[in-house]
Formats: sequence, C-alpha cells, structure tokens
Amino acid sequence: MEYEAVKGKLRANPKVWLVTGVAGFIGSNLLETLLKLEQTVIGLDNFATGFRHNLNEVKSSVTASQWQRFTFIEGDIVDAELCLELTQGVDYVLHQAALGSVPRSLADPLTTNRTNVDGFLAVLDAARQRQVKAFVYAASSSTYGDHTQLPKVEDQIGNPLSPYAVTKLTNELYADVYWRNYGFQSVGLRYFNVFGARQDPNGAYAAVIPKWIAAMIQNQPIHIYGDGETSRDFCYIQNTVQANILAAANEQLPGHQVMNVALNDRTSLNQLFEHVRQALAQNGIVYEQSPRYEDFRPGDVRHSQADISKAKRLLGYEPEYRVQQGLTLAMQWYVRRLSDELPESRSGSMG
Repeated sequence: MEYEAVKGKLRANPKVWLVTGVAGFIGSNLLETLLKLEQTVIGLDNFATGFRHNLNEVKSSVTASQWQRFTFIEGDIVDAELCLELTQGVDYVLHQAALGSVPRSLADPLTTNRTNVDGFLAVLDAARQRQVKAFVYAASSSTYGDHTQLPKVEDQIGNPLSPYAVTKLTNELYADVYWRNYGFQSVGLRYFNVFGARQDPNGAYAAVIPKWIAAMIQNQPIHIYGDGETSRDFCYIQNTVQANILAAANEQLPGHQVMNVALNDRTSLNQLFEHVRQALAQNGIVYEQSPRYEDFRPGDVRHSQADISKAKRLLGYEPEYRVQQGLTLAMQWYVRRLSDELPESRSGSMG
C-alpha cells in the first residue's frame, strides 16, 4: 500500500504507539509525524542522547489537541518492569532507543551493550507479553561488517567490525529467536546514515553531516578521515519515518523481517562536503576552507550502499527525498538553530 494511503488509513483509525528514544533525533521526528496523523503516542527516553528541546520543538509544531495525545515517560529501556507497564494497551512499538556510534562503542563497549542488548531485550519481551500488533526496531547497516559486496542485500552479511555492530546484530538474532520460539513477529529496519533536523551537531560522537554543518557555519575546519572517497548511502529522516510507519501499519508481514532503509545510492565524503557547502551557500553562508584529511578511523567501513528492493516489495517503501533535497531542508533548521552561536560577522551574512 502506498504511503499516503497508509497515512489516510491511520487518520481514520488512530492507534496507540510506544516510541522509545522519543527525545532523540529519529524518535522526535517519528513523534511529530504520528501526532500530525492524530495518533496517540507514549514516549520513553532517559536523555542519554536525546534532548528536552527536541520534544519542545515537536510541541511547537503540532496543535494543542495533537500534543495532548502524547504522554512522556522519563525512564530507561533496561527497566523491564517499566517496559512491561508502558506496553499495556499499545498497538505498535517503534523501538529507536540505543547508544549509537562506532567510536563510542569502542571507547565503552560495556555501556553500549547494556543499552543496545539488555535494553532491546526488555522492550522486545514486554511487547511479546503484551501481544502488540507490530514491533518495529532500529537495526543498522553496521551489521554488514566486512562484507564488501555492493549494494548490500539483507541475507548476506560479514563479520562485525565494532562492539556497536555486534549489539545491532544481536538485536536481529533475538528478534528472530522470538519469532521461532514464541511466534512473535517483528521488523528490523537497517538504517543507512540517517540525517536531518534535530540530529545533534555537538559532542564527540556526532554524525558527520550535522558535525560538518555546524563547523562550516562557525567557519571551523572540516576533518575527513581517509582520502574522502569513503562512501555512504545517506538517507534523509523523512524516508526513515516513512519506512517505520509502513512497517508498523503492515501487521501481516510474516515472521521476523529485516530490511534496508536507504536510497540505493552512494555519496562520497568529498561529494558530501560540496553538497553541504552548496546548501549553506543557499542560506547566505559562504565556506571557503578546504577539508583537512586525516588517517582512516578503526572500525569504519569503506563503502556502503543498500539494496532497498525488499522494503519496496514488502512495505511499499519509496524514498521521497534524495540527499541534496534532504540537505536543503535540514540546512534551514541548522541555520536557525545555530545562528545564535555564530560570530557577529558571519551571522550578519545570513541576512
């Protein structure tokens, strides 16, 4: 079924959704879309990587009556009793809470495992016990590991290259075991480099796009690990939101399914640098520095590109936004968000 038809069906027949990691980048974008579709949403977050200002921004973007459909719980997904309590009466679970970042997992594998494995299992088991209609979770392209074939096909993976990748693979194994032993259906969406509004540009583990945008706005140097020809299948946030909603609304998917969410495209870091610079120029900010190249980072995959035919076939997924379109839309948010932090000479160039 097409995305617009699914959204129309949901508006006519609202559901109760649990979104974990609701104050995060992806979670808050899911929340905004669901509330605008007149859905009832329970959100869980412990603010380890999420932010209250993301929730405040969602509140300002929806109507008062839509916001009243949202209940926020501050808590941790590793709390199994809390997860069981929150899943009571829930139709659909969108599990987004996790500690992302390969470098973070290398620096602190124990904390990454606790959140991404113990926490995942607590949410999964609660959903099983409550017999929710759909359980959709954030899987990861890191699961492909050292498998070099492009584009990436769901049933062909290699060896994990980081503790983070191990945790995301473990999620898939648990979800599959829950189908085989309990008959509990679920869908894992392997995200490929999602970007967009509300993705945090600060901190040691910030993703490349928001980090570069913030650096360019503040006229700071851009660092590229390797020769710049490393490539990724960057995916704008609204494509990811679409996949989540389609996966949840399709309650008849058999068994445990894993599918890629991306564009089936590759953008090198050198190309990305130019795209970001051009999108900033459209907002009146000129960045004239050249990137600074450094050594490759351990655990990084050289190239990544997704085969999305499975998501198209089973979900009706059709990515609406290409990379440059997404950057144009995201840039408006970043320029607004970071304008107060600009030196006076550069903030004046924004008009």
